[in-house]
Amino acid sequence: MDNSLVSLSADAARRLIGSRQVSPVELLEACIARIEALNPAVNAVAATCFGRARIEAKRAEEAVLRGEPLGLLHGLPLGVKDLEETAGLLTTYGSPLFRSNVPQRDSVMVARLRAAGAIVAAKTNVPEMGAGANTRNVVWGATGNPFNPMMNAGGSSGGSAAALATDMLPLCTGSDMGGSLRIPAALCGVVGFRPSPGLVPNDSKPLGWTPISVIGPMGREIADIRLLLAASVGLDASDPLGEDADPSAFAQRAQVDLCTLRVAYTEDFGVCEVDDALGSTFRAKIAKLSRYVKVCEPLEIDVGEIDRCFDVIRAQNFVASFQDAYQRDPASLGPNTRSNYEMGQSMSLADVVWAHAEQTRLFRSFQEKFQDYDLIVSPTSPISPFPWSQTYLAEINGRPLANYYRWLALTYVITLATNPALSLPCGLDHAGMPFGLQLVGPFRGDRRLLDIAQAFETAWRHDEALRRPRPDLTKLLQPIAALKSIVTDPPLTAMTAEADASVVRPAV
Repeated sequence: MDNSLVSLSADAARRLIGSRQVSPVELLEACIARIEALNPAVNAVAATCFGRARIEAKRAEEAVLRGEPLGLLHGLPLGVKDLEETAGLLTTYGSPLFRSNVPQRDSVMVARLRAAGAIVAAKTNVPEMGAGANTRNVVWGATGNPFNPMMNAGGSSGGSAAALATDMLPLCTGSDMGGSLRIPAALCGVVGFRPSPGLVPNDSKPLGWTPISVIGPMGREIADIRLLLAASVGLDASDPLGEDADPSAFAQRAQVDLCTLRVAYTEDFGVCEVDDALGSTFRAKIAKLSRYVKVCEPLEIDVGEIDRCFDVIRAQNFVASFQDAYQRDPASLGPNTRSNYEMGQSMSLADVVWAHAEQTRLFRSFQEKFQDYDLIVSPTSPISPFPWSQTYLAEINGRPLANYYRWLALTYVITLATNPALSLPCGLDHAGMPFGLQLVGPFRGDRRLLDIAQAFETAWRHDEALRRPRPDLTKLLQPIAALKSIVTDPPLTAMTAEADASVVRPAV
């Protein structure tokens, strides 16, 4: 299998395009060939627009040859999570309600990435309406883990993570409410970055003033994250939490001396369920990390009633998003989406007031810790990947979990604190699957966090126990029919979903 082009990092590919050593046309064709070869084994890619992408790649090549100014992402193929609207390209949200939905406009983030020269080649798979950390739905089927396609790729950005891990695409987008950028990145061995709320403008939130849901980049390396982020940030009138950020600052790396860092670590934030074997893996990784830094000591923090707080604030968003659809026909929503809506329906104004006050207390507690530490570290996921056929994780260490998303507590603690966070690949776990470290930076310290993460990435590049693991792609050359087993009629396939742009988006 020819890896010469598709295995390039996005950052390296962009530099080679700019110096005329790589053609955007050749890069796109290599990505299409990789998708056609491997997607049947992991089902990461949903709708495609290869015809349009080929036209855009040819134009990108001609612009290079003419010596025109080139955008940050010029000629780079891009995968867009199927929760983001893409003009003229099927956007299903993993829901039968949107099986024929072709938006007439791009979301703000997608528009910015196109303007920077990215070539949208495909949509990446999601759980229905993004509800759940197991990427499976009845429109496209399930996404398998590149290290073992019968295992969970995480979610809700699971398609993006699997596409990156298999070198189908050099860059992908994602979004994150309770860990949807970080969990799949950890389970698939790539980088998922949850930026500070408002840094990347989000025009799809029904509750624009809440910081719980963000959109952001996924990549194979921190340099790729920087590239995509630099093309995304900045104020937009659609997002009331927007930040007036300097895009060029995110593309520039500041050197970090790891031996000066003060790191606090926690296996469970005192309240999160973590698998015993996974906890042992985490402690071994921390022992290695501690050799690189000045201080590495346990974190002491009271996160209070974090589960109840997240339940309430999460449910608000589902009520805002799905009230009309639920009132028309509750059965039109999948079980995860429906249960979140019904949870919100049962809550009172007093519950909401309490939750926002509790989140404020949690926020202040976290910021105090950064007076003493540069970084907080935890596991990203509390378990090794479980089978995708298991819709959600029901128990950890034999203890039942309260609902389908309770196993995401390690990441949603940070969601509520609102600090920037990322999952950095860190070797393999006890089961031989990818392991991700959750790195948490100070309030609005996105650039500082990326600098620290890149320093660790560089230091660990030659350490097999800590560097990013790679799947054995030769084992993924045979289609996995089971991944499509949950698809209902009419079936859609990634290779035939270049839909008619005249289709009107359904009202939900």
